Amino acid sequence: MRSARTLRLASTTLMASALKPALVVDPFCLRQFDKTSGKAPFLDVPVADFEKRVNELYEAAGGEACLVDGYAPFCKHVFVENFVNAKGAVAAITPENEHLLRSGYSARTEKELAVLSRWFPKESIAAPTAKYLDLILYSREQIRIENAAMGEDSGSDAPWGIVSVKAQDVDSELPMQPITMMRNALGADEGGSGVALDAAKYRESVAYWAGHAPIQ
Repeated sequence: MRSARTLRLASTTLMASALKPALVVDPFCLRQFDKTSGKAPFLDVPVADFEKRVNELYEAAGGEACLVDGYAPFCKHVFVENFVNAKGAVAAITPENEHLLRSGYSARTEKELAVLSRWFPKESIAAPTAKYLDLILYSREQIRIENAAMGEDSGSDAPWGIVSVKAQDVDSELPMQPITMMRNALGADEGGSGVALDAAKYRESVAYWAGHAPIQ
């Protein structure tokens, strides 16, 4: 039988966990909660409610045991049910829709270098509701490094920041876009992470994205 002291300690631990969530939405990801930003997928839920639910799912899945390795040691993924009914953010390119593709130079923030990309305008593609959300996490240490280089605040002290959310139909990582891989190879001053380009991963990315495009 657990003692009263043990119960108090357990209660204190749970309260501390609730007060200090493992996952927080990084400011970089906030544009996905703003319908006017045009960033897909749009997450139609208050940020606080989103954080609460993803932390519940994270803890229920075993906490750090559910983390999936990303493209670098500081990057992890958590795959959860699509509890916000977000629409899929990628479409296959077909002879019937390829004329809808648009291209242009864009940057995710004002301080990043713009890169050439292509996409389907969200008004032109009827995207179905996705099955899963891929929560892309950066470690707090990496966020501090990149934010310092860009002259920005480091934000929360939570161990993991959600830097992006992808809505998709598989509970595994989709290939990163080739241009994103190249941008990540840049230094933090240009909006990258300084991670060397992996040629094999790059070829896998090209093979996938030659036949797909984001919806935005």
